[in-house]
Parts: sequence; C-alpha cells; structure tokens
Amino acid sequence: MPDPFLPGNPPIPLILRRSARARRISLRISQLDGRVTLTLPKRLQEAEGIAFAREKEEWIRKHLETRGADIPIGIGAEFPLGGRMVQVIQGQGRRVQLGDDTIAVPGREDRVAARLAAHLKELARDRLAGACDDYAAVLGRPYSKLTLRDTRSRWGSCTSDGGLMFSWRLILTPPEVLDYVAAHEVAHLAQMNHSPAFWAEVERIYGPYKDARRWLRQNGSDLHRYRFK
Repeated sequence: MPDPFLPGNPPIPLILRRSARARRISLRISQLDGRVTLTLPKRLQEAEGIAFAREKEEWIRKHLETRGADIPIGIGAEFPLGGRMVQVIQGQGRRVQLGDDTIAVPGREDRVAARLAAHLKELARDRLAGACDDYAAVLGRPYSKLTLRDTRSRWGSCTSDGGLMFSWRLILTPPEVLDYVAAHEVAHLAQMNHSPAFWAEVERIYGPYKDARRWLRQNGSDLHRYRFK
C-alpha cells in the first residue's frame, strides 16, 4: 500500500507510525530533512490520522516553507565548505580540486554527488582526526577510534571505551565550529556528562566556545538540506 500524502503543490508525503503508548494523534516535522511524521494510537483508524493531518495542512506547509527546500548537489549547485559557499563545476582528470569559490568534480555527471560526498568525508576525517589528536593531547587522555556517519540527531558522540563518532557534515561548517565539536567530544573522555566540570574541560582545551555552539544551534539543521545522492 503506498504511503499517504497531502495533495497540493507540492504534495506532502506522510510517514505513519503506530504507538501503543500514544493516547492521541501527534504530528512532527523534522527540521533536518522535512519529513512529516504522524503518530497514531495503536487502534485508531488510519483515515482519522490523515484527516487530522489535512486539518493541520496550513501549519505543515508554513513550517516546511520556513525550513526551506532540499538542495540536490550536482553541477552548478552551491553548498558551504568550511563555512564558505562554493559552486560545483565539472572537473578534469581524476581528482576533485578546490578553487577559491568552486570545487571541480571530474567524471560522469550522474556520479558527481556521490564522488563529492566521498571526497568531503575524506576531508572531514583528516580535519577531525587532527583536531581530536590535538585536544586529546591537551586533555591528557587518548581516544580509541574515530568514525564518521551522516547522523541526524547529533553532531558527535563519545563512548565509554573512548570511541569518538562525528557527522561528516561538520566539514561544511566554519573551522572553529568543527574544532568546537571535536573538543566537546574529546572532553567527554574525562567527563561523561554535561556538568560544570565538563564545560570547564571544553573551555580549557578549546577556549571560549559559546559562539561556536550558538552557530551550530542556529545553522546546523540547514546543513542537512544538501543532498549528496
């Protein structure tokens, strides 16, 4: 059975979720990817949930317009890299090349997004590994491994065994923001919490962090609008 949607221009797909704990219908719009999720009590008819979404259609469209449309990456598209906008152009040879305000990606046009994403992940790994090495040395505690993902709920994490995980999209942010997130997760090697002692460690190894933290809160969700597929 196809997924339900709200007709209109454009149509809005709805993701239906059933919850045994839900007592009423709830509606959530993800600011990261614009997905509209409708959660229904276990025994409620699907038609009632869709009718509820229709009643809220004006509210849904307003929020989606505020978020902005997704931006598919291809030749001619623009996206932020290290906090500055660059335009994707057709490249020559075998290597992705970064110019002052362009990034040249060689190969077939239908492979540009995937090839660019792979290149950005390499850049992100190099930058994050360097930053984490530096902050771990200042902290006096080593980390065990570093992994990258395209996470939606968090920009980084630290496990109890010293493993660090980051979103590769941090390479899109200004350098000081990437460094802040690296320092934040490294500080968890000493303090697995968000206590005053933890924030003191962040400030000790990174310096004043509030501006970088504010930037991420205000602008981070927009980075998920860029579609490298």
